[in-house]
Amino acid sequence: MAEESITTATLTTPENQPSLGLTPQEDSNSTHQVMTTETETPEKATETDPPETTVTAAAQPEVTPEEHHPPKVTETETASTEKKETSEKEEAAEEGKKIPQNLGSFKEESSKLSDLSDSEKKSLDELKHLVREALENHQLGSATKPEDGNTPEEVTIWGVPLLKDERSDVVLLKFLRARDFRVKDSLAMLNNTVKWRREFKIDELVDEDLVYDLDKVVFMHGHDREGHPVCYNVYGEFQNKELYNKTFSDEDKRKHFLRTRIQFLERSIRKLDFSSGGVSTIFQINDMKNSPGLGKKELRSATKQAVQLLQDNYPEFVFKQAFINVPWWYLVFYTVIGPFMTPRSKSKLVFAGPSRSAETLFKYISPEQVPVQYGGLSVDPCDCNPDFSLDDPASEVTVKPGTKQTVEIIIYEKCEIVWEIRVIGWEVIYKAEFVPEEKDAYTVVVQKPRKMKPSDEPVLTQSFKVNELGKVLLTVDNPTSKKKKLVYRFNVKPL
Repeated sequence: MAEESITTATLTTPENQPSLGLTPQEDSNSTHQVMTTETETPEKATETDPPETTVTAAAQPEVTPEEHHPPKVTETETASTEKKETSEKEEAAEEGKKIPQNLGSFKEESSKLSDLSDSEKKSLDELKHLVREALENHQLGSATKPEDGNTPEEVTIWGVPLLKDERSDVVLLKFLRARDFRVKDSLAMLNNTVKWRREFKIDELVDEDLVYDLDKVVFMHGHDREGHPVCYNVYGEFQNKELYNKTFSDEDKRKHFLRTRIQFLERSIRKLDFSSGGVSTIFQINDMKNSPGLGKKELRSATKQAVQLLQDNYPEFVFKQAFINVPWWYLVFYTVIGPFMTPRSKSKLVFAGPSRSAETLFKYISPEQVPVQYGGLSVDPCDCNPDFSLDDPASEVTVKPGTKQTVEIIIYEKCEIVWEIRVIGWEVIYKAEFVPEEKDAYTVVVQKPRKMKPSDEPVLTQSFKVNELGKVLLTVDNPTSKKKKLVYRFNVKPL
């Protein structure tokens, strides 16, 4: 059995980037500069008790377009803040007892052929030799021998012809790694995969026009910080009885479900880069919120079949598996299957409960690449956003309990500035203002202090036309006992 499997709307699947905190942010656009400032907020902040304006003024640097100093971050803490942080740490520790936050470090093996060890190169050469013999004798996957018997068999897997170029070597490496570089075992796995692909008619399936109703259940969206495409599996969608019955109520529907899942997977894999050193693995995110669990036998049966096929025929396609919004019952399930998993497979798993899902995703995926429903800024690709795209980077800042965080965007020319801002879960007071550079000029209130509730829109988009030099201040006041994750980005358009 392969060490890992790709989960595609299934439930029985089995280094880290540094945590991001208060990091200086600077945009290459010469018309502005960003600085974030943190200060203490009163113990009992209210909507009528906004952050004091003197806080941000104290952190204002003297910056000119010629100097363009990198932004700085300043922090001030008090005893009350420390107490709140201690309470938060205790809460995190309690959640950590329930959900395994991290099961070990994992560094993806290089797909660059020049990075292989001598023994690995030897195994690859041996496997290529055996595959060549099998192709010449028309024995790979129990192929039917043609009448002339002289033409070598041609086999293509995931759009890559075997034994043609370096992409073929990358494909063979996946089978070798799935079998710990045991050549004969790797050949046997390859042979079974080729046979299954023929029987399942995979190449015809890829181009088939199937009815697909699972766009919200499984979808590709964005890339992680290392360039891996990200696949989201949203199990809670199966709580919809109509969708569930339409997918699993009888054998024909379950077969159709399996065919659509394999088609989706094949199409996704064919977009990967199988060149030496390319990205040929996928980052998987499994959203367990409102998951129906394993109690429904139809789902359990379809899951078991799908997982077995994926384990046997799609080796080494998972870079990392993140399980978010993990409920208590999944820990029980993992406790059962965990002992049967290899240390290597375990090291690829990441778990996060509901309160830490967004923060966990940001360790691996930039906020602008994370969908809005998971704490990021990225909207559905079908929704047109004229102001921002996946290519517009976002910044993230931690707002500690009982503190205010101010983002200063310094403007050096007349322009229109548009920004997106969100605080995961809100429960903060937010305001925005423009402070002109001239000493006698009046501050312009762009957004008066507003108490943001969890039910408010997840992302707030605002803009302001700047007709004089100065700075835009975005201030977030966190009166709660929990730290908050502030995410923002902006674009500047010359007038």
